[in-house]
Amino acid sequence: MGIVVSIFTNKIFVAAIIGWIFSQGVKVLTSIIKHKKFDLERVMGSGGMPSAHTASVMAATFSAGHNYGYESPVFGLGLVISLIIMYDAAGVRMAAGKQASVIKMIIKEVGEHRFQFDEELKELLGHTYLEVFVGMALGIIIGIIV
Repeated sequence: MGIVVSIFTNKIFVAAIIGWIFSQGVKVLTSIIKHKKFDLERVMGSGGMPSAHTASVMAATFSAGHNYGYESPVFGLGLVISLIIMYDAAGVRMAAGKQASVIKMIIKEVGEHRFQFDEELKELLGHTYLEVFVGMALGIIIGIIV
């Protein structure tokens, strides 16, 4: 039981969890306001404003920097990983979402009866640069506060 308590009292981990919960909460609220209904997909789903991946890793990174020093190896490693995740969110996953959109248009034109998918292709996979930037700013603030 001591290990579990240690994990959930670890400031860096707690900062990451708070960053993720806050970001996903914002997505749920904006979805409710925009569509006038609760969408369970927004609770765990990817994409949207702000980037929860970015907010989580930046909160953890800046919590580490705040607690161990911004010159520490822990902060340096966290920052490298955060930048890779941010690049992936705005670059690779956004491109994959655009490709899914094009594939869906092609399928519609050719005829849906010719294709069989177990589930619909997801278009909302990545983030715009603004969504990543807002997630970054949110994560930095949460990391320093926590």
